[in-house]
Amino acid sequence: MDDHMPKPLLKKIFEILIMIKGIHKKNLRKFLEAIWFRLKTGCQWRMLPSWFGKWRSIHNRFLRWAKKGISSLMFRALQVPDLQETMCDGTIVRAAACAAGHEKDGNEKQALDRSKGGFTTRIHAVTDALGNPLKFLLSGGNRNEIVFAPELVSDVRDPMVLADKGYDSDAFVSLLKEQNCDVCIPPGGNRKNPGSYDRHLYKERHLIECCFGKMKWFRGIFSRFDKTAEAFMGFLELAGAVLWTR
Repeated sequence: MDDHMPKPLLKKIFEILIMIKGIHKKNLRKFLEAIWFRLKTGCQWRMLPSWFGKWRSIHNRFLRWAKKGISSLMFRALQVPDLQETMCDGTIVRAAACAAGHEKDGNEKQALDRSKGGFTTRIHAVTDALGNPLKFLLSGGNRNEIVFAPELVSDVRDPMVLADKGYDSDAFVSLLKEQNCDVCIPPGGNRKNPGSYDRHLYKERHLIECCFGKMKWFRGIFSRFDKTAEAFMGFLELAGAVLWTR
């Protein structure tokens, strides 16, 4: 990856931020470059190169942005989705030891828990027909994907929904049909009377796996180093915004 934030992304982010009232414009480009560096490398905040400025000020500014939903606003403003199909799935990322120990809340509230992979976070995602991310949710790595599926697709209306057999639930399928969606989900192994699905269409689901693969090129996403779910979500949405500019 380039050492600097891609110019198309930087330009579009500036266009979005200009429209937001209350954004502190001082050293804005340097701040965005520092966040880009942190996303790429996953380094500790205190290890940011000195030319970006004081690491504590950058860290606090990023946390304020995450709490105000500015990263979410940037992520959504860049989306121009192809909604002929949508795909939902989840992936697990390993959390470093430094991600634990948030003083105010337990690990569960910060989307951290233990699974077979160790200390992990699960990323739940919805993508459009081209595999571009539309929405993210976070949970502990031990939580099942189907538990968060209704919230994940709450904004989905009308398209074909592709998902793996982990989403094969009568309640979930009924919810999608109420939202006027067609469904392409292979039956689970415990089905006594498994239904049919379009095997050819289901092959398109590889696009959401490719989306996860692209996002995990960023070390800040491949492993979680952030203590709070808000901070990790901020980096996740920034990585999603990068994919929309490619």
